[in-house]
Amino acid sequence: MMDIRSLLVVAVHLVLVGIGCRLLVIDIRTHRLPDRIVLPTLAALLVLVAVDALVTGDRAPLLRAGCGLLILGGFYGALRLISREGMGGGDVKLGALLGLVLGWHGWQALAVGAASAFVLAALYAVTLMLLDRADGSTRIAFGPWMIVGAVLGILLR
Repeated sequence: MMDIRSLLVVAVHLVLVGIGCRLLVIDIRTHRLPDRIVLPTLAALLVLVAVDALVTGDRAPLLRAGCGLLILGGFYGALRLISREGMGGGDVKLGALLGLVLGWHGWQALAVGAASAFVLAALYAVTLMLLDRADGSTRIAFGPWMIVGAVLGILLR
């Protein structure tokens, strides 16, 4: 039988999968990641990570989560500054959210999740180009690859 914390972790991840699927579809269709979904999710996760640290007495996951938020959010923010056409503001905010979750899971989850997004997006872009369905100027939504990469980071940690 699962303890209460384990049940809460499972519940949070199920909610995140639902939100992730919704964002994935929205970004593919519109190339947008709406603040009305991303920001409240980020705020709720910040609270849950803090509550987890209080309940367990273990602050290490909270500190890793904060670092993950800053690292991944900062990285995507820097990419946005370098190329405003390449990275949207929604990607930066989603990066912070995913960095929080991945960091909470651990450094390996953060590294695998972050790297997987770029590898998967590149494979997708190359496949489209090989099939003559895209060229170097074709816009591809990156949010879905960030989400899938994060799932891989969590599963493969």
